[in-house]
This record gives sequence, C-alpha cells and structure tokens, in this order.
Amino acid sequence: MTDKPGRGPEERLPAPRPSNADVPARTDRFTAPAQTHAIGGLTPERSAKIVRQSGNARWVAFLAVSIVALFVIVYYFYELGAPFGLSTPRLDQQASVQQVTSIEKGYNLFEANCARCHGTNGEGGIGPVLNDQAKLFSHLTPQYIKNVLTVGGRYVCGNPNSLMPVWADTNGGPLNYIQIQALIDFIRAPSTQEFIIRNPSLNEPVIGADGKVETFKGWLDPTYKPAPSSTPVPDCYLGNPTASQPAASPLPSGAVVLSETALNIAFEQTTLEVAANTPFGIDFKNQDPAGVPHNIQLKKPDGTIIFDPPTIDGGQETTYVYPSLPAGTYPFICKVHPTAMTGTLTVR
Repeated sequence: MTDKPGRGPEERLPAPRPSNADVPARTDRFTAPAQTHAIGGLTPERSAKIVRQSGNARWVAFLAVSIVALFVIVYYFYELGAPFGLSTPRLDQQASVQQVTSIEKGYNLFEANCARCHGTNGEGGIGPVLNDQAKLFSHLTPQYIKNVLTVGGRYVCGNPNSLMPVWADTNGGPLNYIQIQALIDFIRAPSTQEFIIRNPSLNEPVIGADGKVETFKGWLDPTYKPAPSSTPVPDCYLGNPTASQPAASPLPSGAVVLSETALNIAFEQTTLEVAANTPFGIDFKNQDPAGVPHNIQLKKPDGTIIFDPPTIDGGQETTYVYPSLPAGTYPFICKVHPTAMTGTLTVR
C-alpha cells in the first residue's frame, strides 16, 4: 500500500478506506463500557442530593464571604473611627490613655524629686515657680523643660553654680528618657482634667482618709491667653516664688505668738493651739543647715491654702503673722518638705 514505482495510479496513495463494517461505531469508541454504568450509576435521588449539597456549599461560601467582609468593615472603622466623629480612632484612644498614664507617673516623680525645691504645686521655693500660666504658655515648653532636665540649671541662665542638677541618665542623672518625658507631661498637664494619685510601687490608686481615691489636677490652663500688651516671659527667667504672696497684716498688740522649730527636716511641735477669730503669729526658727529652707504653710481641712509665707533658710528665724480663723482643725506643712514636715493647728 505504499507509493512504489511500478504501480498503477489506482494502486498509489491514498490507500483505500476499509468498509464501515470493519470500524467500531463512533459511540462505542467514546462511551464507557456498559459495566461502568451498571456500577455506581447516578440515580435521580443521588442527582438531587448532589444538587442540594452544591446549593448548600454555595450558601456557606456566601455567608463566609459576608462575615469576612463585615469584619473588615467593622475593623476599618474601629481603627480609623466612624464617620462624622461618631467614634474615636483606636490609635487616638490609646495615645490618650498613655498620656494619662505618663502624667500620673510624672506626678510621683515630681513629688519624689522636684517638689522639695519647686513646691508641691509648682509654687516655687528654692527653685522658681512652675505653675505660672504665663510661663507655661510660652516659656516652659516641652523642649525647654527637656533641655533643663538633660543638662541641668546651667541651661536656664548660664549659671554653672545653679542648684538645679542634671536629671537625665545620658548625662549622669538618675532618670531615663521615659521618666523625663513623664515629668514633662506632668508639668504640662491640663488643669481641666483630673488624674489619679497612684502608689509608685504598686501602681494602685491611693485611698484617702475619707475612703475616696485621691486625685490631682494639672497646672496648665488650656484657655489662658496673655493680654495683648503683656511682655513675653524671657528665656532667662527664674521668677519670684513669693511675688504673688499677699503681705501679712501687722500683728495686733497682745496677740498670741506661738513657737515652732524646724530641725532635721521635721517640726518639733506638731500640734499647736490658738483662740478663734483672732490673728496670731508663729515665731519660726529654722535650725537646719544653710541651704535647707522651710516655712509653715497653713491649709483648710479640704487642702485649700490659707497662708503660704516665704521660706527662710537654715539658721534663720522669723515671725509669721496669720489671719484670724474660725474654730476648727487646720493642717500645716512645710511646702518644701510637704510629706516629712506636717502638723495640726487647733483653733478653739
């Protein structure tokens, strides 16, 4: 059947096709054997079940996709906040929480390290005033405070003999950068917000004698604006810690003058007594060494300051004149050492 020389044209390619009788039917060539259909064939019930399972699978897939899409949408608004300010973004919420935590830690750091010189409420003493709104507005900026804490008092006015020490551990001080930031946050804390006083060791709220959690407020008034004619606070500014203290009235003739002595950072007389509705004086002797100032700050039972006289240095003596008071019990402290030097004045 090949195209060889010598064959006639009728014997050459293409070769003659065999008859249809010799070729299997086309359906037989492309159809599985009969026994295949006989074993495990699809019955109408089986076909219906497959269709139902396929429909259920589509519903499950639809529900899964819907849940994932809903989760993505909710998480998106949780992270970035709902439209029209309906919710606060998560990162902003966490930043606010961390800021409060930093301020509360800064309070304990300030009380332990700074209140001795700058006063419990930043009213000044050995060091300058810190709670003055004019200074907080433009002078005591975060960067300025950080610089002072990092290099010490010589940054303030270039005084190498300044009593303000270095606090940052990068220059040999005791505080790390997190503690430095906590102090800055405390000094710049807003007066419109209340914060919790926490135990520095346990970080638990401190409970007062009345059974309530003790709190404090910041110094910075966010609404404060200096008068247009006011002079900006200069970079080299110490301030006068007693400038806002009202002058005491002269002690009336025959008024009672009590005696108080400070020694070893403690009041020797922790209980004093005077008559009600009569001005009185306290003859105060500071027998501690020079460089250790004290005063006798008088308060109401709720902590409001009644009279805050200037401090006197170690080795000095003065007579403080106090206004007349109604009957009651009044605590007094040294504002430079408010935890170590306390007492009670009873007015009858």
